[in-house]
Amino acid sequence: MYPKEYVQFLVHFNGDRDYFECHEILEEYWKESNDKQKDSIWVGFILLAVSRYHHRRGNFNGAERTLKKAIKILSLKANGLILQGLDVNVLFPLLSKLIEEIEKEECYQSINLPVIDSTLLTACIKGCEELGFIWGERSNLEDEFIVHRHKLRDRTMVMEERMEALRNRKGNE
Repeated sequence: MYPKEYVQFLVHFNGDRDYFECHEILEEYWKESNDKQKDSIWVGFILLAVSRYHHRRGNFNGAERTLKKAIKILSLKANGLILQGLDVNVLFPLLSKLIEEIEKEECYQSINLPVIDSTLLTACIKGCEELGFIWGERSNLEDEFIVHRHKLRDRTMVMEERMEALRNRKGNE
């Protein structure tokens, strides 16, 4: 019923709070999907995860900028959010509250995306259990790997892909 990547996104978003992983999962799914539009619901979720990542690291400008983009996209996709098992009557006030907190440069607090579909919720809770974490648990701010993941990851593949793309561009000139 729901794309497995979306379930994985929710598991990480509301489970271990690995927002970088949320971004990676949905970006790959979005790139492979038929919906490659910049205003795709998947892009809205990706930007939301990026915003949470920035906020937790104290990057208020990045958090605000990406959250506003996410809200703009997700506002246009309210029916899609309902189809993805979320409670829009809870989600949008929650996102508005986040904007206020970020603008005031308040410290990061974990939030839960409001999953309203019981089948989806059961799948997410099970996904968390399989990975060894708890649905709805607060972010572990002491976990350097999750908090600063973009700095600690192996970038070998990314750099190789960039070099290959550069070679391809030069070869096409």
